Amino acid sequence: MTDTRIDPPFIADEGPMLHAWLDWHRETLAVKCAGLTDEQLRLRAAEPSTLSLLGLVRHMTDVERSWFRNVLNGEGTVGIYYSDDDPDGDFDTLETSPTAEHAFDRWQAEIAHARELSAGLPLDTIGKGQRHDQDVSLRWILVHMIEEYARHNGHADIIRQRIDGVTGE
Repeated sequence: MTDTRIDPPFIADEGPMLHAWLDWHRETLAVKCAGLTDEQLRLRAAEPSTLSLLGLVRHMTDVERSWFRNVLNGEGTVGIYYSDDDPDGDFDTLETSPTAEHAFDRWQAEIAHARELSAGLPLDTIGKGQRHDQDVSLRWILVHMIEEYARHNGHADIIRQRIDGVTGE
């Protein structure tokens, strides 16, 4: 497994530090998925869980989309992989991804758009959308995204070890 991550700086201003940690966690998920076949990426963690590496990538695609497009930028987009009728579609309906590569491309596109939307904004920027009828700052979004990736990267670690025994931080 090739590790292409760049370690976050030990000393930096808050904004660059949060962005660096988010990028590190984004790349961690990519590292956990590296070198696996489409079929391996679709393998479930353990019954009855529907977690898979591909499902985690699809989930994080929609998480990136929701927080940056909708909450930060007020775009009002809908989920790519989930809906009100199928709230766990990102994990449950893997057959809607024609290939894992397609899902990874969508994930990377959402990450690129998130970076574009947040570039240069002060951390105290209030998003144009809301969450639970509350205003949300860019700082909160970045901290939440780091938490979301960190939690799911723990899941990815277990899934990857189950698939081929590979472990790592």
